[in-house]
Amino acid sequence: MNLLRKILRSPAACCGLMIILLLIICAIFAPWLAGQDPNWQNAAARLLPPESGHWLGTDAYGRDMLARLLYGTRPMLGMVLLVTAITLPIGLLIGILSGYYGGWTERVLMRFTDVVMSMPRLILAFAFVAMLGPGLINGALALALTTWPAYARQARTEIQKLRNSDYLSAAEMLGIRGFRLMWGHILPLCLPSAIVRLALDLAG
Repeated sequence: MNLLRKILRSPAACCGLMIILLLIICAIFAPWLAGQDPNWQNAAARLLPPESGHWLGTDAYGRDMLARLLYGTRPMLGMVLLVTAITLPIGLLIGILSGYYGGWTERVLMRFTDVVMSMPRLILAFAFVAMLGPGLINGALALALTTWPAYARQARTEIQKLRNSDYLSAAEMLGIRGFRLMWGHILPLCLPSAIVRLALDLAG
């Protein structure tokens, strides 16, 4: 309830929430909103401009662009959810462990992160798809496995600044250490910036 109140107080958050709800509605009600089969080809209706029968026109195969756009929200949202569920936990886990423990833990994890980050993301994703096979799930998995290093480095930088802060020192004085400290105190501090970065990356 408090989260909903905070969202309603922010015009930007309200706008973003409305856009997400609109996409979800389009995905759920695509068959009724589109009114046409998105894969139906009509050679006689190729490359038509927007008109009453085709609100966004047609493509080179005569397929209705509005129908394809509405049906496209389904795999798009599925890929976004899958990439988010993989990228964010892996990146934050490696970044928090590196920033909090430092030493050899940081060196090993960050060198592995640098190796993955140094490889061209798109080519690496193509290699994963070639090994795993085509498909939406494999494509999302390939993107997720090549995207997490940026989140790891960002989280590690933030934790390095916070590691010696009075906030974490006070928590440790109260006996909060290890996993409990990382989950309850460090993770909430890293999430806002990670979510902002994720929103920008998912559009790409």
